[in-house]
Amino acid sequence: MTLRTPPLHPGRRRSGLRWSAAWQNLSAAPLRSAHRLARHLIRPLLLALLLVGGVLPAMASPGLCVGPVCGDEFSRSAQYHWQLRLRVNDQQGHRERLVVDCRSSTLSPQQGLVDRGYACAVARRACRLAGEKNG
Repeated sequence: MTLRTPPLHPGRRRSGLRWSAAWQNLSAAPLRSAHRLARHLIRPLLLALLLVGGVLPAMASPGLCVGPVCGDEFSRSAQYHWQLRLRVNDQQGHRERLVVDCRSSTLSPQQGLVDRGYACAVARRACRLAGEKNG
């Protein structure tokens, strides 16, 4: 299929070609190029987003769980490498931020709403996975 286009130089007009007919043929060209763009660019992008979107909910799972207590947001202390900071929560909705001394396996604060037995087990497991030795 050939498109009729108006001449580039107004002085050289082809015989038998009207300006209006040429512009009418050009008006269909953007629709074809938009369809081509949708077919070759937008569809693969949507497919990639769907594939990546299927992976994202799996990343929202809790980090470590022992019994009813789960820990997440683990980070090392900037000052002392043997300290870990973590957030623990239980099934009742209690949440706490804890600091764990991996050398002596102690929690700070020592009392709180989350059961300290399970929280201490989560902390020991986190220290073991971080490569810190328990005392």
